[in-house]
Amino acid sequence: MSRDLLDKSYSPEEVERRWYAYWEQEKLFAADENTTKKPYSIVIPPPNVTGVLHMGHALNNTMQDIMCRYRRLKGDSVLWMPGTDHAGIATQNVVEKKLAAEGSDRHQLGRETFIEAVWEWRREYGSAIINQLKRLGASCDWDRERFTMDEGLSLAVRKVFVQLYDEGLIYQGDYIINWCCRCHTALSDLEVEHEDLEGSFYHIRYPYADGSGSLVVATTRPETMLGDTAVALHPEDARYDGLSAKAVILPLMNREIPIIRDTYVDLSTGTGALKVTPAHDPNDFEIGVRHDLPSIKVIADDGTMTEAAGRFKGMDRFACRKAVAEALAAEGLLERVEPHRHSVGHCYRCKTVVEPNLSRQWFVKAKPLAAKAIEAVETGKTRIIPESWTKTYYEWMTNIRDWCISRQIWWGHQIPAWTCQRCRRMVVAMEAPDICPDCSNGGLVQETDVLDTWFSSALWPFSTMGWPEQTQLLKTYYPTSVLVTGFDILFFWVARMMMMGIHFMKEIPFRDVYVHALVRDEEGKKMSKSKGNVIDPLNVIEQYGTDAFRFTLAAFAAQGRDVKMSEKRVEGYRHFINKLWNAARFSLMHLDRGRETIDADNISLQDRWILSRLSRVARQTEEALDAYKFNEAAGAVYQFVWHELCDWYLEAIKPTLYDKTGDREKAATLSVLWVVFKEALILLHPFAPFVTEEIWHSLPGTDGSIMQAAWPDHLQSGDDPEAEAHMETVMAVITGIRNLRGEMNISPAAALSVAIHPEDPLTGAVVANNHDLIVNMARLDDITVDAEMERPKTAATVLINGATLYVLLEGILDFTQEQIRLEKEIGKLTKELSGMNIKLGNEDFLKKAPVEVVVGVREKHAAMLEKQHALATTLARIKSMLD
Repeated sequence: MSRDLLDKSYSPEEVERRWYAYWEQEKLFAADENTTKKPYSIVIPPPNVTGVLHMGHALNNTMQDIMCRYRRLKGDSVLWMPGTDHAGIATQNVVEKKLAAEGSDRHQLGRETFIEAVWEWRREYGSAIINQLKRLGASCDWDRERFTMDEGLSLAVRKVFVQLYDEGLIYQGDYIINWCCRCHTALSDLEVEHEDLEGSFYHIRYPYADGSGSLVVATTRPETMLGDTAVALHPEDARYDGLSAKAVILPLMNREIPIIRDTYVDLSTGTGALKVTPAHDPNDFEIGVRHDLPSIKVIADDGTMTEAAGRFKGMDRFACRKAVAEALAAEGLLERVEPHRHSVGHCYRCKTVVEPNLSRQWFVKAKPLAAKAIEAVETGKTRIIPESWTKTYYEWMTNIRDWCISRQIWWGHQIPAWTCQRCRRMVVAMEAPDICPDCSNGGLVQETDVLDTWFSSALWPFSTMGWPEQTQLLKTYYPTSVLVTGFDILFFWVARMMMMGIHFMKEIPFRDVYVHALVRDEEGKKMSKSKGNVIDPLNVIEQYGTDAFRFTLAAFAAQGRDVKMSEKRVEGYRHFINKLWNAARFSLMHLDRGRETIDADNISLQDRWILSRLSRVARQTEEALDAYKFNEAAGAVYQFVWHELCDWYLEAIKPTLYDKTGDREKAATLSVLWVVFKEALILLHPFAPFVTEEIWHSLPGTDGSIMQAAWPDHLQSGDDPEAEAHMETVMAVITGIRNLRGEMNISPAAALSVAIHPEDPLTGAVVANNHDLIVNMARLDDITVDAEMERPKTAATVLINGATLYVLLEGILDFTQEQIRLEKEIGKLTKELSGMNIKLGNEDFLKKAPVEVVVGVREKHAAMLEKQHALATTLARIKSMLD
């Protein structure tokens, strides 16, 4: 392989484009279903076909890519299954808006033409999110890309629906569902977003039918009272022990409705009387079933009042609310209206207020399916990480309600049920029946509803691998290794995949579920367009490069903690990428060939130390990634590359590299440098794939892509605790001297003399044996070891573990002038601190100033105190030398 010199500076955009094309061309993301290697598989949470890359996608897919690249380096055969979701309601809304802008709508087009228009939109725009994932470096097996409406997945959906129906686990029923009057469809409980809004409590008087008095009930939705079919009291409510009335007259409707007793009624709330509207409240519906009450639907599917609403027929539901209140007041039946803040459900797509409504829908019986999904987690077949989410999973699954799976839209999997127009027989089948099995009539009509988007997504782990066919891909890669997901779809999607996977594959869909947190802004606030704090990942990539962005996400992705994102943090990791680049350029100046074999007899302390650190860091990174501790893995590699490899090792070996005489020592050090740099690139690759690939191809002795390299888990060197301990002593001496220069304002160019008083012979020997290294890196004239010496009068003292350093300052520092300078600076600081103390002691300032201003003042105060302390310490040193 020809080796190109690295450019002076790193240009991410060109490098990223070139290497991603190379990876795809060389089929380096491709999974081998006939592999003899250990399989490792992940299915991507399919982004909506309407989607654009946001911070949540970026975090989620960066984590998946880190795991996939890591497992390839570990020698596994990796399948990362990509694809997109047809996103029923969202996609239909997008296309309907496009049609509206063109002066048309779906009803004018008709169902078939409209669906073709959606497919056309998908062909034109549906690949946007995929291309954006590629910008992120996602190493998916793109040749296997699936779509939840493609032919194979549609077959799987029909198979699952028919089988569940035949098993009695899918049924039709009248039920209170969440209804969106704008989208004209049912919503599952999870598709309803709740928001606290200001509303009112209306206290309404219901007269007893026998004329003996009245009951007062309270409601936030007075328009629904038109459909009341009972008033309920708790059977143990002592307030109504002597009540003889059996019914009340429903205000405005003049209809007699019964007084019933039910334990659902809350004794502690208001008068203890509850209006019961079975057609418009889920709890009232259950009461209605128990007491065999009629259900009167007074709000239509379009949000207007029905004929059953009497004189209010045709009014919008919210206009009706106002009209009902006015009518009740006019008849003297509205006792009072109180302001009331309460939670109101909204459609997760169009944000319209959701109406609990009685409707005939299709449902999945969830309880029987949930039982085995609960057991799988209880027995450890599937782990949820962090473990804290397990309790939430159990609570949701234990209290699971039947799942409403029908949606009244056109875009999606049309329910495979046909009804005979003559005898009304319903046929559920894989294919459209030619004739009715009961009456032989032809022309059966298919159900117009489509399935909830999450129904097809629930089959994703096995349908994408070819099920219902028993493919080799399924045999090799199912169950999958891990699902990486946000907590917001733990129940939308993860729980349902568990239920469906176990039921149809007789096996869990994934062994691990890693639940990551949210990406927030730098102050920990949720990103939203209204707040103006949204950070666009594509803009960040353009400005700082993909590797810096990915590394930032990984470095702050601590388990159970939200990621606080800022461009300043990404900029910091761009500096890291540049540091790696410059270190590579320096190293490649000296490396002319691959050097696998290390001459252990001729390597220095710093060589032994860096090899030992490499061994430990490789193990730490591996352990962290295996435990999904992405921040710990990224932190370990960052610390090693920046501080140990670049800041210490490369600086320590410069004299050896430039030495013209010590051939054996130089050759040994070059071998160590080659091995360490090569393995460091491999450790970095899962986090920063582009820059590592670029450097890899310039490193002599490498072959092919870095993706095909082997993870450094069997290093020749292994751990060397002695070298690490000795090097720690050397670094402590150098760091102590460097810190003293800074504290005492001594020029870095000033050559110092240092004497060391060791507390034990070993420390003295380590310093003596590494005399040249310390002199070079600390910029000294000389360093001497003397176990008997006392502190020279004009020496500054530095304490390290195991020794005392005496830095000789006579002729280096004008002690009198330095004392004057320090006293002047301390005086200035003291005056500033006094003013800040007054400000921080002012209650008005603390209460009225913006929080960020107060925090800023406190942080500045703390920094100034720290500086004052450091200056005072240095002044004390100077004075001790003048005594």
